[in-house]
Amino acid sequence: MAKSSRTGEFGVPELELTFPALNRELFDVPVPDRLIARDPSTHPPRFLLLYGSLRERSFSRLLTFEAARLLTAMGGDVRIFDPAGLPLPDGAPDTHPKVQELRELAAWSEGMVWCSPERHGAMTGIMKAQIDWIPLSVGAVRPTQGKTLAVMEVSGGSQSFNAVNQLRVLGRWMRMLTIPNQSSVAKAFNEFTEDGRMKPSAYYDRVVDVMEELFKFTLLTRDVSPYLVDRYSERKESAEELSRRVNQRSI
Repeated sequence: MAKSSRTGEFGVPELELTFPALNRELFDVPVPDRLIARDPSTHPPRFLLLYGSLRERSFSRLLTFEAARLLTAMGGDVRIFDPAGLPLPDGAPDTHPKVQELRELAAWSEGMVWCSPERHGAMTGIMKAQIDWIPLSVGAVRPTQGKTLAVMEVSGGSQSFNAVNQLRVLGRWMRMLTIPNQSSVAKAFNEFTEDGRMKPSAYYDRVVDVMEELFKFTLLTRDVSPYLVDRYSERKESAEELSRRVNQRSI
């Protein structure tokens, strides 16, 4: 019969703090001091922006340009990847020039903006192909882990959040720090002038909000992201791999 736990204050059980499944040597208690950068970066925050359309008048590209202007005005170093010419995933070797360009920019960046049209209730294949070409790991390096991410979408009809919701799932999968705010621009054809600039509106104000938040989160996390994403399970796996290698050498 299982032993019952005594109930403490506010009805919370007084649990016995024993951990038979835990490797205590690898258990790390988070401390505030490690969230303070010892040698803060002085270069401008670096942002990579991706958009998901090849149309001549692409509203996701125009919205991305507006985001780029804002990040630049805040002092960011901004690069925009042009997806034209990028092959489909697995349709070419990863030595393809456009794939190499995308991967180098992903490694260079400290934060990203992903902006996709919503097509058939989802992000576009062009958007997904770019993300699919960015590897989860290259050797011991994870190109996107711990980097910040903002997500945006444009749609031709009423406001929707299908694409940004999918982008959030991908951001989590890529181990990125996706900021809480996001932008969804409905009836995008009404929101831009003939020369491609976004009109004053609540939609534009939200884009400003999102870029401010992305910039702040990037400044807050870029120097401590290795600590933020340091995981017990991965420390344990690394220790076990090291032990196996040492044991193999001794045979």
